[in-house]
Amino acid sequence: MNGLQPYIALASHTTPVRAPCMTLDRSAQLGQGSVPRLLLKFSAPAIVGLMAQGLYNVIDRVFIGRVIPVYGIEGITVAFPFMLITLAFSMLVGFGGTALISIRLGEQKKAEAEHILGNVTTLSIIAAIVVTAVGLALIDPILWLSGATDVVMPYARAYLRIIVMGSIFQMLGFGLNAIIRGEGNPRIAMLSMLISVVLNVILAPIFIFWFHWGMEGAALATVVSQAVMLIWVVAYFLGRSSVLKLTRRNLRLNFGICLAVCALGLPACLLQLAASVFQSLLFHQLAKYGSDVAVSAMGIVFAVVTMIIMPVFGINQGAQPIIGYNFGAERFDRVKKTLETAILAASSVTVLGFAISFLFPYQIVHLFVHDKKSSQELIPVAVHAVRICTIMFPIVGFQVVSAGYFQAVGKPLQAMTLMLSRQLILLIPAVLILPRFFGLDGVWASLPTADFVASAWTGVCLLFELRHLHARHLTTMEEAACVEPFPPV
Repeated sequence: MNGLQPYIALASHTTPVRAPCMTLDRSAQLGQGSVPRLLLKFSAPAIVGLMAQGLYNVIDRVFIGRVIPVYGIEGITVAFPFMLITLAFSMLVGFGGTALISIRLGEQKKAEAEHILGNVTTLSIIAAIVVTAVGLALIDPILWLSGATDVVMPYARAYLRIIVMGSIFQMLGFGLNAIIRGEGNPRIAMLSMLISVVLNVILAPIFIFWFHWGMEGAALATVVSQAVMLIWVVAYFLGRSSVLKLTRRNLRLNFGICLAVCALGLPACLLQLAASVFQSLLFHQLAKYGSDVAVSAMGIVFAVVTMIIMPVFGINQGAQPIIGYNFGAERFDRVKKTLETAILAASSVTVLGFAISFLFPYQIVHLFVHDKKSSQELIPVAVHAVRICTIMFPIVGFQVVSAGYFQAVGKPLQAMTLMLSRQLILLIPAVLILPRFFGLDGVWASLPTADFVASAWTGVCLLFELRHLHARHLTTMEEAACVEPFPPV
């Protein structure tokens, strides 16, 4: 990890900016507007966009559950670890580029931000080609490692093959759409995702029920929807309404920019890679201590968790450009205000999600299971799993936003450590150890156990960071009296 230090320094370098340049009106609002209003403005589109992204997989489970109740849901579930790998590389480039672009815009360096945009585009294409080649060549071993049984393998293979072939649309579209939000135009980013998910909702039942394409139909609906989103996003950067322009000369890779982007995007990337490893291990543990029904139940749990956690990720993403811009402009009072507001909003979402999942688990599970025979087996297991897995959700909002803060201010090592604390450092040991004492309940309990410990660890790290931020704020006040103070931690 020490080898990344020079590039981390490059990514986190900032130049003081006393008065934002008004030639970039859309970006300058990040340093001037009301923090709660800005957070709402940036988070609402991000929430809608991320929930739309999460709905891809949820929609597939809902419709496939009507046709192939247990094995269809399980087939999509065991394909998900590789889909997380695809998402990981999308985040590596997209989130890293977005964080760096936000900082450069805060420093009034538009030309550098456009160069980063071009490099993000090229990196996304290269990553997509590699992921597609590896995925198609190793699709069966990948699914075996993810816990697919002989019965489930045909369903999982049929679904994943099409998803892999269309991964370039997802990876490039996701990365560029994140940058639209980072340059200060979250409404377009939201609209991109809405167009895609609405199209997916329309196409999925047509392909699955009308054309009788089953698993292939669910996957194809997703790929076509993502391709349409990519066309929309590229058209935006080639048009007149974007702050940053996508030009051919900026597509040539710059070594320093690539390393800086990857350094800032590495925490989110490793988080998803760790999630992929964890899910593969989790499915093996479910098969060992439970059955195919337990794996299908976990697929339903993941769908529920997705709908709760995606708004939190949206709040986190909405806060990051505000935090990054003001950190680059040395407006540390606004940095702290944004962090506090984002934590409060995210925690409200997770408390509400916990209450709904704990009080109405039967109604939630019935959305995915309609076959009477399957209902008798799957519903009791899934309801029990939902209640256990979401029991610590009230504190998850704090952990996600606090870990994301470190990424927003150009501190990828700290962000990576905190993000991985839940997905790798804590979850994997928990899912290996707890089932030895508590059986299948130990598998379910590994998630809330990791949530609790990770949140406590994050709280300690954030306390020290806020004290350091306060000290920097006092120093800045001595140099420029125009900055309002905030109370010490």
